[in-house]
Amino acid sequence: MKSYDPHEIEPRIQLQWEEQGVNAVDENSDKPRKYVLEMFPYPSGDIHMGHVSNYTYGDLVARFSRMRGFNVLHPMGWDAFGLPAENAAIKHHSHPAKWTYDNIDTQRESFKRMGFSYDWDRTVVACDPEYYRWGQWIFLEFWKRGLVERRNSPVNWCPGCQTVLANEQVTEGRCWRCDSEVEKRDLTQWYYKITEYADQLLDDLDQLTGWPENVKQQQANWIGRSEGANVVFDLVPLPGQATAEPASITVFTTRADTLFGCSFFVLAPEYPGLPELVEGMPQRDEVLAFAEAAAKVSAVERAQGDREKHGVFTGRYVVNPVNGEQVPVWVADYVVADYGTGAVMAVPCGDQRDFEFARKYGLPIVPIILEDGDPLLDELAGEQGRVVDSVDWDEAMAAEGTLVQSGEFTGMRGGKHSEGEEAIVAKLEAEGKGNRTVEYRLRDWLISRQRYWGNPIPAVHCPECGVVPVPEDQLPVRLPEDIDLAAGETLATHAGFVNTTCPKCGGPAKRETDTMDTFTCSSWYYMRYCDPHNVHAPFASDRANAWMPVDQYIGGIEHAILHLLYSRFFTKVLRDAGMLDFDEPFTNLLCQGMVLDANGEVMSKSKGNVVSPEDMIDQYGADAVRAAMLFMGPPDKEKLWNEDGLAGMYKFLNRLWRIVFDLVGKAGDDTLFDPEADASKAHELAMAMKRERHRVVGKVTDDIERNNFNTALAAIMELTNATAAFLRLRPAEHRTQCETGGPLCRDVADTLVKLMAPIAPHFADELWQTALDGEGSVHTQPWPTYDPSLAVADTVEIAVQLNGKVKTRIEVPADADKDAMVEAGKAAISNALEGKAIVKEVAVPGRLVNIVAK
Repeated sequence: MKSYDPHEIEPRIQLQWEEQGVNAVDENSDKPRKYVLEMFPYPSGDIHMGHVSNYTYGDLVARFSRMRGFNVLHPMGWDAFGLPAENAAIKHHSHPAKWTYDNIDTQRESFKRMGFSYDWDRTVVACDPEYYRWGQWIFLEFWKRGLVERRNSPVNWCPGCQTVLANEQVTEGRCWRCDSEVEKRDLTQWYYKITEYADQLLDDLDQLTGWPENVKQQQANWIGRSEGANVVFDLVPLPGQATAEPASITVFTTRADTLFGCSFFVLAPEYPGLPELVEGMPQRDEVLAFAEAAAKVSAVERAQGDREKHGVFTGRYVVNPVNGEQVPVWVADYVVADYGTGAVMAVPCGDQRDFEFARKYGLPIVPIILEDGDPLLDELAGEQGRVVDSVDWDEAMAAEGTLVQSGEFTGMRGGKHSEGEEAIVAKLEAEGKGNRTVEYRLRDWLISRQRYWGNPIPAVHCPECGVVPVPEDQLPVRLPEDIDLAAGETLATHAGFVNTTCPKCGGPAKRETDTMDTFTCSSWYYMRYCDPHNVHAPFASDRANAWMPVDQYIGGIEHAILHLLYSRFFTKVLRDAGMLDFDEPFTNLLCQGMVLDANGEVMSKSKGNVVSPEDMIDQYGADAVRAAMLFMGPPDKEKLWNEDGLAGMYKFLNRLWRIVFDLVGKAGDDTLFDPEADASKAHELAMAMKRERHRVVGKVTDDIERNNFNTALAAIMELTNATAAFLRLRPAEHRTQCETGGPLCRDVADTLVKLMAPIAPHFADELWQTALDGEGSVHTQPWPTYDPSLAVADTVEIAVQLNGKVKTRIEVPADADKDAMVEAGKAAISNALEGKAIVKEVAVPGRLVNIVAK
């Protein structure tokens, strides 16, 4: 028998796949199509265990789907623009392109070594001019459709990366990439108007039945649609001001029913009219200093409910439109400008943040909504005016209840979309003091980046014509290759790039020197895979529509908002442009869990706990690494890497290797049999093996389709064990059956090899060719079929209990009814029942009989 040597087998089998075009996509195939895709990686160098996890899952699904009769598109590329390459080039006095393409070469070889079944002819690299040309084309298409805007606004500035960040790229006040503390700056930037699609992005989450609920919830929360009302508060004029109509401040609220409880008014530190509001006031300097300091803390951090709140009184007042009371205006750091109008009507009796602020600064907490049974309810329910100005509660009250101290609305039910809320909004609308509206947390996508290594924004600044789009026939706007980043040169200082002519008037002009956020590259790459060599368009619509949406998408949960939300946005815009005929890019989404070290810590070079996949492959082979990763646990859960598990998997592959050769009579000296075994026992074990063959094929098929890869492999191990039991205990004369290729033995060997093909592809292909004498590749063979009726045993072993204690075990027909089970059970323990009266008989089909007797 040939020994299992992965280091000899794997490179040879990989060469066969390449020569035979096993992984190439046939556009003319009449098979049903399936698109399997993993999120493409950043070319940061050697692959890590996260790569092994993500891409092994995808490769298993792709190989399984091919054997199930699908024409599978399974491509790979690289998300190649970005700061790491630029920073590495500066550090090493190199060029980002060289650093990037060198790393791509390294990763490509590692992916090939892992046996991933990619169609390499469809490779997409984001920094290739032939790719980013079409990213610029898409930018111009967005521009034509009114979805591009350039405006001055406060932005998130990362001092570490020296560029702006979108809101989604700020995590707890820090840069998502370098962890620097983010600052606020006023800059003129480019935006994609994703807010135009806010309703669609939210409503269409219902279509995504194949997505994890937590991912959909994260997106829903980020979009943050709130139905409510705008309410106008007139600003009380200062003494000596003109008597003209006073200025006003509008707030957005989902709880207009609580207006009678507004005891103070709060502005965000970034509120645009704040300097004018406090001009000439004694509090001016204190307010502006506070606002400047508070604005440095990120909106996300400031909005956290458990953070201590701070504020300053402005000296100004506004008029509550429902009762005419003057309300003091404060500036506070728990209010952010990114939601609503940047102004809040504070109702401390019903909002915990307002409550904590009021308690800290001694502001009134006016009760206006009470739960049923509250002692105050009887006292205040019938009152139309104010009786209680403030209460000494420990916390804010419930969100719903009965309105009190609310004028004509007292006694109505309060809450979102309640009777009281509707009535108060109706009154505000009738008096011109408010109107129904919808607000969103989502803000337009800031795509400008002040770095070199990105896709240039195709725009020209002309002193005569203004900002002019670059004509399509002049694309791509190429990055200059002769830039000296180490010397501090940028696109803005590179004369050869900046100086150009206006495409509209022909006069001297300047190029836009900002590049696009790298997420613009990853928001449509999956479409390019459908038609990667198209030189006339980003992709042909018929090809994209034929393959998409992606049937199975696999990647990290960390992309739940950024990449996945942006990709959905791009898909909808290109659909509306007539280029696509579907609404959503990814039908099914699998978010894999992180691979941690043996102590449960994230692997990092700084911690010295990185496990190198290349080292593991050198020792055990790629198939053992793949199988060990799949066996570690459910793919969506965190996994602790344990090399002992890898060693155990390598041992299992060697065992299975020998068993397959034994089943077809080629094991030689390694053949398993018992010269003294009973022939009837061998027959019984053969039938058990046959049942397992059909049961396991059904289970593995179902498990893979539900992404339960670890239990699928466990089931294959169960079939392996049943097979080994038969081989080990068969009598010597049964050996000839295997040597001549007995039908059952051959079928089980064929089944085991095919079930392992998506998991350990080199291993399975070598067994297919050498042990089974198969033609071509096992990966072009059909998946094993199974008969559910053959997976059921004729008999089943049950426990027989007397008064709850097991007395014996017996076999009964698998389809025996309860009466038959009870009779068989009583017969089995008849001696123990002598002289006793049976009180009760219990039968659990397939498990036990319990006789209760005295």
